[in-house]
Amino acid sequence: MPTPAVEARVLVAIPAYREEKKIGAVVRAVREHSPYDILVVNDGSPDRTSEVARAAGAIVLDLPCNLGIGGAVQTAFLYALDRGYDAVARLDGDGQHDPADIPRILEPVLRGEADAAIGSRFLGESMYRVSYPRIFGIRFFRILVNLFTGYRITDPTSGFFAVNRRMMEFYSVHYPSDYPEVDAYILMHRLKAGAVEVPVRMYEREEGKSSITPFRALYYMVKVTLSFLINCIRRLG
Repeated sequence: MPTPAVEARVLVAIPAYREEKKIGAVVRAVREHSPYDILVVNDGSPDRTSEVARAAGAIVLDLPCNLGIGGAVQTAFLYALDRGYDAVARLDGDGQHDPADIPRILEPVLRGEADAAIGSRFLGESMYRVSYPRIFGIRFFRILVNLFTGYRITDPTSGFFAVNRRMMEFYSVHYPSDYPEVDAYILMHRLKAGAVEVPVRMYEREEGKSSITPFRALYYMVKVTLSFLINCIRRLG
């Protein structure tokens, strides 16, 4: 397992909504596998997500209302910039991402080899079983991203990634608000950012409710596709 430079100031950011049953174990696992500060952005959860995360040793920001995943992640970027961190590693609060892979996704960023490193469940060992509708969606977005950005990626919907300060500054202003993973590629392309994929393990969620259900799959594909295409042509303020 690669070992990134410990002296770098890294923030491990975990957006969380209604994750009181898993967030404590996720925070403790991150502490076990990395020496970095841990920030949980509690996205307006009505349960004990905030209390459990704080008790496990995380810094907790409580958003006054639910902003969605994009707003919660953007909040983490703003916090990291304000506190002078060199890089941010982001993973889910539901236990789908393996904290043991945090050093792996940080290595290209901390070595200056890429502005962003994205974890891919399709490049290495993984216990994640992808349904046929999700496989179709992933392949569709893979083609879309490859065609419009030139990034040769395998997992365009991965939310397990690390970015350097350059990306933090950009995303703190321009991060997509809803289902941000696919849109993020077109924004990286417009910044001419260097991005690499690294193999990571992902697991099925055991608790809580996914933001993407089978009933919303078609809606998700249409909305993300339209958002992606609009971001291809719009000017950034």
